[in-house]
Amino acid sequence: MFKNIRRRALLLIALLLFLVFSAGVYAYADDASATDGEKKKNFRVSPFITPGYTPELGFVITAGGLFTFSTDPSDEDLKRSNFSANIGYGTTGAIFGSSLWNTYWLDDKMRINLALWFKNMADHYWGVGYDNGRNTQRGDVTTSYKRLWWQINPEVLYQVHTDLFLGLKFDLNKTVFSDMSPGVANDPYVQAFGTDNYNAGIGLILLYDSRDMPENCYNGWFLSGSTTFYDETFGSDNTYQIFEIDYRHYQQIVRPGSTLAWQVYTRIGTGSVPYAEVTQLGNPFDLRGYYWGHYRDRTGLFGLVEYRFKFLQKKPNRLRPQEGRKESRHGFVAWTGMGWIGRDMSNLKGHYLPNIGVGYRFELQPRMNVRVDFGWGIESSGIYFNFTEAF
Repeated sequence: MFKNIRRRALLLIALLLFLVFSAGVYAYADDASATDGEKKKNFRVSPFITPGYTPELGFVITAGGLFTFSTDPSDEDLKRSNFSANIGYGTTGAIFGSSLWNTYWLDDKMRINLALWFKNMADHYWGVGYDNGRNTQRGDVTTSYKRLWWQINPEVLYQVHTDLFLGLKFDLNKTVFSDMSPGVANDPYVQAFGTDNYNAGIGLILLYDSRDMPENCYNGWFLSGSTTFYDETFGSDNTYQIFEIDYRHYQQIVRPGSTLAWQVYTRIGTGSVPYAEVTQLGNPFDLRGYYWGHYRDRTGLFGLVEYRFKFLQKKPNRLRPQEGRKESRHGFVAWTGMGWIGRDMSNLKGHYLPNIGVGYRFELQPRMNVRVDFGWGIESSGIYFNFTEAF
């Protein structure tokens, strides 16, 4: 079923291209068909093409778009369903694509989310454990290999009480190692699990969410607990469990557009967790600035504090004139944080991963930002381009 991975991965990229193209055509027709004074249709699109840099991909060119719609166009609520789709190429020879969906249905009584990822790239693997990440010298003989990876990760949640949701999550992912250096080929985890791993899991989510707008919150808090079970019964090559707790809080300071946000997150793996599925810190949504996958182990923990600020202007924001709001479409953020990685909670002490960064924000659609983040970690840095906030 999953033997012809390359063809399926190319089909995924083609799908992302189709989404960007067809949505752009639809949005163009939307605007062209509307007369003066007539309300525009529900669907909105913001296409983009941009350069960037990350430690693992090198300098990149990315193209795609942000797409939003309301499942009830008569509702003025800010919780608009949205998805982003992008494909890109990096100077390391990487081809990558992703699509992230957050959709709200039945007056936000049901949420359906989806994450699609694909990467085909030259990569580096330092091994499992903080000490390997800290002490192994990166090089063609020690850490280099080629990685093919894809993931399909849907979630369905239903409101069981005010702001309280219960749901199911599914995870299908595959990782293939090839062209390995001697250091990677001789790694005990690679030898134990092999170079071709397919994993399939199903899990439960319990979520409390009082945020005013999930994609760019000014006030409220979020607490999620989930557990996912991977087993041969579902076709998985490995049997293991993943437990996650995610807490986020947002506090408006003085006025809208000035927000202090913080997050604490932990991910714990038990059982036969393969090397590609252990916790990896350093992605565009947590410790921005680290090489994604440099530090990995069965247990990870991090905390972030971020200040978000929108500038003021004399005239009302043209994206929201009916509100009379005078926040500019431009803003900035600054954050600091710390992560830890280890085999279990008792093994985290001393395994520090400090992180700081600043970023620029531009409001593409009402309360929907494009972000450019500059992050720094231990002997590492990166520039990230994404839609909506990191958390």
